[in-house]
Amino acid sequence: MTENPDFFDLIRQYAPNIINKVPYANTLGFELVDLEPGKAIARAPYKPETIGDIETGIIHGGVVTALLDNVSGVSVIAALSEMKSTATLDLRIDYMRPAEVGRDIIAEAECYHMTRTVAFTRAWAYHESRDRVIATASGSFALNTIKGFPANTGEGS
Repeated sequence: MTENPDFFDLIRQYAPNIINKVPYANTLGFELVDLEPGKAIARAPYKPETIGDIETGIIHGGVVTALLDNVSGVSVIAALSEMKSTATLDLRIDYMRPAEVGRDIIAEAECYHMTRTVAFTRAWAYHESRDRVIATASGSFALNTIKGFPANTGEGS
């Protein structure tokens, strides 16, 4: 897990791009709210374009899934001690209740264990607090070395 404060500063600069610059996450309006070593919090705004049930106005469950996947991946990146690429291997979502109409969704994730090649996460989606969750998730993410990246080759600082 992250132990180098200089490396975490680099991650802190890079992590918002994962949410803000990825086209689908940008289209859905995802925003990184907070980042700590091994933990991330993101927000999905309520948007008419993301409604899954026209009659009720409830956000489509796929938005919740995408948010939990995205914030889980960011928590993995925030736990790294060297730059690696990540890819979702498995993501299990348990839906507890629908999101409330007109309200933003907050998602929080933590990377709780990491091997050399796989990271494991837990995540929660809710409105105000984890006391009343919309959905929970557990995931595993592949960790791959980025060849030629200066921090991974001994080049640079």
